[in-house]
Amino acid sequence: MLQALKQTGPYTEEDYYGLPENIHAELIDGQFYNMAAPGRTHQEILGALHFQIYQHILSKNGPCKVYPAPFAVKLFHHDKTIVEPDISVICKPERLTEKGCTGAPDWIIEIVSPSNPGHDYVRKLNLYMDAGVREYWIVNPMTNKTAVYCLSEDPGFSMETYSFQDSIKAGIFDDLWIDFREISR
Repeated sequence: MLQALKQTGPYTEEDYYGLPENIHAELIDGQFYNMAAPGRTHQEILGALHFQIYQHILSKNGPCKVYPAPFAVKLFHHDKTIVEPDISVICKPERLTEKGCTGAPDWIIEIVSPSNPGHDYVRKLNLYMDAGVREYWIVNPMTNKTAVYCLSEDPGFSMETYSFQDSIKAGIFDDLWIDFREISR
């Protein structure tokens, strides 16, 4: 798919926005990573999470916005990293552009793909930690678990693991709980 590119990298934001419509990829540290089409379970979880977060934000009439993938997030000032989290919550309107978000979202949720779980658990965890994402959830439908990482004052994230039988409090909001029993029906 990405063989259509004429150079071997490092790639930039210009290359990312020049990809053909039928190629779905993320640009991380100047390298492209193909993204497989999501399956039905992935999309059901994505839709339910987006709906709950959207409803909460709407009811509070606050500054935050929630965007499901595909939504481009340029995490750093350089032009070599653009990701497409499954869900991005941005509470600083000045970070929003017509192309997506520039800077770290406040909350990112990734739903693990069976084809490449290491991408979310290792590569993106470190990337989001370095960028200053306040809260990062990894939802794994294969294990029925959700890992919640919160940026701590010490370098790094603190982490808690929950099952799909739990309600999980969103750390960036005072009163939003996500009940995974409702989502995983």
